[in-house]
Amino acid sequence: MNFLRELVKKINSNVITRNLVLAACAILVFVVAANILLNLFTRHGQIRKVPDFSGMTVDEAKHAGRHASLKIEINDSLYVPVYEGGIILEQNPKPGAEVKSGRRIFVTVNSFKQKTVVIPYVTGFSLRQAKTNLDIAGLGIEKLIYKSDIATNNVLEERYDGKVIGPGNKLEAEVGSGVTLVVGLAEDATPQAIPMVVGFSLHEAKSRLWEIGFNVGKVTMDDGINPLNEREATVYMQSPGPGTRMALGTSVNFAITLDESKLEKGVKAADKEARAAAAAYESELKESEESNKN
Repeated sequence: MNFLRELVKKINSNVITRNLVLAACAILVFVVAANILLNLFTRHGQIRKVPDFSGMTVDEAKHAGRHASLKIEINDSLYVPVYEGGIILEQNPKPGAEVKSGRRIFVTVNSFKQKTVVIPYVTGFSLRQAKTNLDIAGLGIEKLIYKSDIATNNVLEERYDGKVIGPGNKLEAEVGSGVTLVVGLAEDATPQAIPMVVGFSLHEAKSRLWEIGFNVGKVTMDDGINPLNEREATVYMQSPGPGTRMALGTSVNFAITLDESKLEKGVKAADKEARAAAAAYESELKESEESNKN
């Protein structure tokens, strides 16, 4: 105790020493206070494992989330007929992820009914423009039917569910439904190259085929693909192969997968097939030119 009293007297007797000690104490207090506040605001050490909310209603998920101090927020909605309406289909972060207390969990909820839209009238449009208008409405193409006409890929008629769509028609269809288009085909129309759809999503693959004038044939899905992860799957095989020249309206079959190794092999094989088809076509053109010269 005497030592401490003597030390305090010496510090107080020297203004510079006293100020240095006070400054050091102030810094120490600041550091401790900052550390406490930082732990408070960042919830240091309060790590939670995200539960699996799939299959729950939003209210059930919110109740379960309270126990883990997590907040449930609806981020999107889908309509998947095989699941009950109102249940959670997907979540982000995924189940099992470690997050801090108070984290928001964004969920995708299954709608009770698919949204319907008025089918746009596209008769008289080019196939490309008709497809664009249908895309904007959230619709696709069920089938392309080619019919002899003076203009290739001119839409002659539009049908849905067996009914012809006319100007001013307010017929509605569920989002994602397909419309049948009767399209013109001129006498001098030549076969077209099948586009490469390997490496693309199912939606993109269909879009590329329809835009040029080919139909979507059989779609084979790998094991493990379901209505929820189908959007993440990728085409890894197609038939006829890319670059093959076929008549407009030909159906193209393909297979989709979630397996990255399958996709990698499929892309390499499709690239090789496309290059071979292009080389064969160039060779045919040269032979044809030489034949015409002779």
